[in-house]
Amino acid sequence: MELLIVGKSTHLEEAHQKFGEFHHHYRLSSNHAEAEGLVDQSDVVFDFIISHNPSAISAYRNHPTLAVFLDTSFVSLSQLQAPSGFFGFCGMPTFLNRGLMEVSVVAESDRTALEDVCRRLNTKYEVVADCVGLVTPRIICMIINEAYCTVEEGTATREDIDLAMKLGTNYPYGPFEWSERIGIENVCRLLNSMQKETSDDRYKICPLMMREI
Repeated sequence: MELLIVGKSTHLEEAHQKFGEFHHHYRLSSNHAEAEGLVDQSDVVFDFIISHNPSAISAYRNHPTLAVFLDTSFVSLSQLQAPSGFFGFCGMPTFLNRGLMEVSVVAESDRTALEDVCRRLNTKYEVVADCVGLVTPRIICMIINEAYCTVEEGTATREDIDLAMKLGTNYPYGPFEWSERIGIENVCRLLNSMQKETSDDRYKICPLMMREI
């Protein structure tokens, strides 16, 4: 398969780790103007930067055989006005290269096409609701935010919180280790997007985390 990765070299690296080399050829485009010229040569697109330029979705609209995955960490498929046949995924660091890929769809009828492309990509997947942050990214970012609040209150140290979460919940990383891997800017951006979408104060970013951006 011909995979077009629209984003940074780190996104390409994670795609390599996730999907491997067998039967796949990868191209990297750092901007949408360049990507538009490569679409005709591609079977699948993973666009990690669509939220920075939502209008660039037009580059993919007139290619009915193209499977398009858009990063919906910060903006949903509905907000992007994505047509049927487009899919949402989390493009924040560490979230693509997992055993199970969370994917959102525009319409129920898109599930058949999703099943086919994921079979060709040799990846397991789970369909989740079309909302900013999907499911796992939102939960992890909220845990990170709460961990920062706990430190700010003086209840525990960062090291103690990381250790407690790994031992108590069997998480692979503690909240602060995870924030370093994801990027604190990404965590704050997701939480901010969630608060705007829901007007729910539980997504309000901890002041200590804001100061570390």
